[in-house]
Parts: sequence; structure tokens; C-alpha cells
Amino acid sequence: MTTIQIVMDDRVAGTRPMGLRAEHGFAAVVGDVLFDTGQTGEAVENARRLGLEPSYEQIVLSHGHYDHTGGLPAFLDGAETVYAHPDAFDPKFQDGTYIGLPYRRERLAADVEIHTHDGPIEVADGIHALGEIPRPHPDNPLGTTVRSDGSREADQIADDQSLAVETANGIALVCGCCHAGLRNTIEHAEAVTGEQVRAVIGGTHLVGSSPAEIQEIADWIGNRLDLFAPSHCTGHVGERIFAERFPEAYEYVGVGSTIEV
Repeated sequence: MTTIQIVMDDRVAGTRPMGLRAEHGFAAVVGDVLFDTGQTGEAVENARRLGLEPSYEQIVLSHGHYDHTGGLPAFLDGAETVYAHPDAFDPKFQDGTYIGLPYRRERLAADVEIHTHDGPIEVADGIHALGEIPRPHPDNPLGTTVRSDGSREADQIADDQSLAVETANGIALVCGCCHAGLRNTIEHAEAVTGEQVRAVIGGTHLVGSSPAEIQEIADWIGNRLDLFAPSHCTGHVGERIFAERFPEAYEYVGVGSTIEV
């Protein structure tokens, strides 16, 4: 059994323990692996409030946006390796505002090993960072990026990846933002592991999607999930649709939530 504890999200799930704080961002402790770091160092303080020792040897970044990477320096004490797609370090913009990773790769490499990968990699026993995800179905790109030659182009956010956690009942998929698209990510996780995804936790980036588009995803999901706990960038409309469509599987989560898979 693997324990997943959300230490940063856009909301706090409950009233205990006292002092938990939310911000626009995501971070979760998945077994002994830290997945994303939130926007500031506040995720470290939430971890302490939850009785966790905020020191993790393995850190995985879902992608290079500030709200998933800004808290990274606060977690580097005791860290051995940071896993990320190479494009996570590319400059990223939205409407002219910089929204990328706030720290240069060279700065981080002075304190921790940076392991870039575009293929799947097992970062801990039974926990896989999925790497770059094929996109035969609709995805959720955002903003622009600047290439090495100085050209600016639409950012497909190829660096987006999720965690696939092996369980006795199938795969638990933990998503940071899921810019690659939920269906694409689920199918890739199943191709990598050879097991069916039975749980989804985290951001699904449907905040800008229409109700019809979200309903289409819900139709495809059907009865495949035993647990569906969307958060962060899913959006209120998406959460309402999923809660109504999957009342038995749906779980409300936020900072402080603990999920056993």
C-alpha cells in the first residue's frame, strides 16, 4: 500500500490540523517521493504541520510551471535527485508574463543531481515517472515558449508528466496538471505499466474546457475508476460534472488529504 498526502493545492480540504495553507499550485508526497513543490516554500510548512519530515531523496517535477516548481529550493535539503523532462527548464510565458521554472538549471545542479528524461523511469519501487506522453487525443497546452535560437512558439508543454503508482488493484495515477490530456495520460500509464488505471488524483487542467468537452472525457472514463480525486486546475465545472457522474468514486481533496492506494 502506498500513501499519498497532498501538501499543496488550491484549497485546504479540512479544518485539521490547524494552520494548513493553500496557494495556486500542487505538491504531493507519494510514498517516499515528492511530486511537485508548489509555488512557494509553503508546501514545506504544510508537510511539517501534517507531521511529515520534509526531506525527500527523490523529487519529480510534473512540468516547468512556477506553481509546481517554485517551492523546490525549500525541499533540497536531503534531496539526491530531481527528475524532470528536459523541456521543463525552457522559458515559458502566458500573455507576456513569465510562468516558467523560477530557477536556472545550473543553479539547481549546484545543490542536487538533475536527471532529465523523456521516457518513463521508475523513481522508487513501484512508482514510475511517465516522461513525455503521446497525444493522439485532445490535450491542454498553455502559453508560449522560447527556443534556443530565440524563436517564440506555442508551448505544447511536452514536459508534462505524471506518476503511475503500482497497487494491488491496478495503477493509481497522480497528475500535476495533466497538460498532456487526461485520456492520453491514462492510456500512456497503462501502456508503460501493463496495468489498468483504477485511480486518478490531482490536477487535470480542464479549467478552460467546455462542459461538452468534459462530458466527453467522463463518457470515455465510464466505469474504469474506483477513485477519482481531481483538484488544482480541474476547475469548478469539471469537478461538479465528475462528482455528479461518478458519485461513488469521486473524492473531494485538497491540502491535508491522505489517500491510501
